Amino acid sequence: MSHQLTFAQLVNYDPGQSGITVNVVIGLNGARAGCEAKIDTGSTFCLFARNVGEDLGIDVESGIRRTVGTVTGNFVVYLHEVNLYVVGCSFSALVGFAEDRAFQRNVLGRRGFLEQVIFGLVDYEGKLFLSSYDEYVS
Repeated sequence: MSHQLTFAQLVNYDPGQSGITVNVVIGLNGARAGCEAKIDTGSTFCLFARNVGEDLGIDVESGIRRTVGTVTGNFVVYLHEVNLYVVGCSFSALVGFAEDRAFQRNVLGRRGFLEQVIFGLVDYEGKLFLSSYDEYVS
């Protein structure tokens, strides 16, 4: 038995580079901040550097405090609801901004991103296929 999916977007990326990087715009109350983020299927949350939140005018530490655990240790983030715009898809998402200014990675994880998209990947060819889940079910 075979199955077929249709995707709204195709992103070509360099499979020789570390990770899959896409452009992201985060919006809140009319303010917008752009950055690059890695897609990380192992990350529970979407996580961004503290300065990205501050660029939106967010008081980072007023959010919901969470400790994120990794293989190399733990770090603190503060969750805030924002609008995410990624590869032609847009949706509201609860994302974390790092407490520590030294944290400079931006990651699109399961909560806030992967749960809201239909995601296809052909890594050998450097092809990322993406659709909003809302478009898929309508």
